[in-house]
Amino acid sequence: MRKLLLALAALGSVGAALTGYAEPSPSRGGTLNLVAQPEPPAISHALVSHVSTQYVSGKILQSLLTFSTDLEAQPVLASRWDVSEDGKSYRFTLQPDVLWHDGKAFSAEDVVFTFGEFYPEIDARYASIRDDYFESISADGDAVVFQLKKPFAPLLSLLGSGLRPVVPRHLYEGSDLRNNPVNLKPVGTGPFVFDEWKRGAWIKLKRNPNYWKPDLPYLDGIVFHVIPDAASRAAAYERGDIHVLRGGDADYADVKRLAALDGSHLSDKGYELYAGQAFLQVNTRNPPLDNVLVRQAIQHALNRQFIVDHIFFGNGKVARGAFVSGTPYHDPQLPQYDFDLERARQLIRESGVDTSKVTLRLLNGERGGAWERLAEYTRQALQPLGLRVQVVTSDSATWYQRASNWDFDLTYNFNFQVGDPYLSTAYFYRSEYILKTSPFANIVGYRNPEADALWRQVADAGNETERRQLYSELEHLLNHDLPLIPIFEISFPTLYRDKVRNLLQTATSLNESYDSVYLEGGQ
Repeated sequence: MRKLLLALAALGSVGAALTGYAEPSPSRGGTLNLVAQPEPPAISHALVSHVSTQYVSGKILQSLLTFSTDLEAQPVLASRWDVSEDGKSYRFTLQPDVLWHDGKAFSAEDVVFTFGEFYPEIDARYASIRDDYFESISADGDAVVFQLKKPFAPLLSLLGSGLRPVVPRHLYEGSDLRNNPVNLKPVGTGPFVFDEWKRGAWIKLKRNPNYWKPDLPYLDGIVFHVIPDAASRAAAYERGDIHVLRGGDADYADVKRLAALDGSHLSDKGYELYAGQAFLQVNTRNPPLDNVLVRQAIQHALNRQFIVDHIFFGNGKVARGAFVSGTPYHDPQLPQYDFDLERARQLIRESGVDTSKVTLRLLNGERGGAWERLAEYTRQALQPLGLRVQVVTSDSATWYQRASNWDFDLTYNFNFQVGDPYLSTAYFYRSEYILKTSPFANIVGYRNPEADALWRQVADAGNETERRQLYSELEHLLNHDLPLIPIFEISFPTLYRDKVRNLLQTATSLNESYDSVYLEGGQ
């Protein structure tokens, strides 16, 4: 007997319940004004998994499914899915009458191409999962069948994380995928169509008149404004020129003040699938960072509670390990690195490193005031260890390129533990992902055969109890080696104006399509 999985709720109803707004006749028209912070390096999240790219591209390109705020899978381009009793066959029935933005019909062949050819070439992380677990991906009429070699529990999370949208086969097949001109003007199935990108100023999207959901979207368009300065972003929100500020768009010092404005709302909802953690990536190829005692000393020298309280103004909590503490895969018994300068100095002495000859480059991406303060704090915090730190700040695209090319000693980054650590956190640690493709790979050069073996075992584990035990062993190992230094678990406060309705609809939050978002009064 086959286990049937049916999505029971429409996305719009989830958003109405979450925001507390429900109007019988949503207003039509108007332009939603948002912020692209930082300006994205690209606008197709099928190719670039940058947070700003996802924010923009999520309105253009769509995935097979998504997740509600209670982490139940819900339909997008797949209307339903069936899973065989042995967990080795997934059949996704697709939505009817869906068109690409250029008018071509969306089909099962697009899905087969996307997951059978496009992502294996674009994303080495996905390619390894495909090679290890997928027997075949095939079209069957209006459905796509994923046949697995063995059960793979995180499959729905893999397809529904919002990170792997479906791309149009007819525009990509036979081309140089990474340099295809479509990447600059993406063509999707979403409610909004790419219109214009004026570098340094804005990215404009317009309403898709042929959207496959009847009578949607409500908005005429969306403009993502490029406003590099946090104070200017806050002022634009105060004036009403900007309708929404994501976590990080406003300086964390301004969040409470902006939330208190008339007609302003604050919510931390909508990030249920994205358990965020900030960490310090340590290039273990470069001495003295190749010495584990130096890495442990750096961890002890950073006052992470101070970082949370005074740099991010209470928006988060101290990280407890490689895996986010609120998830079932973190071991609460994990030993902790408390702020202890004397212990840090002792570890430096034990390491045998002459720190008087060391200068470390801290590559800082342009993410806003709090991250700039964090970089400066780090420079000061490591001085008592004799470590000189040179802060090198660059724009988003340059940071992305330099980090991807391993051109750094230290750099701050963060990721979202999308449900299962195997689908996200693993890429930062597994030796097979020592790649010059993305800052979200193993750019620190960490190699540990024992850790690699544990990652493989946890993916193949037959039951949840076994998986948790393996994850505990793995987290203890990573906690000792510290190729990434966990700093804090991120909270993402969203500020939005009263007229914005149905904003936070799913567990992937502001990266969603916005097909049922509207402005009260249509302006």
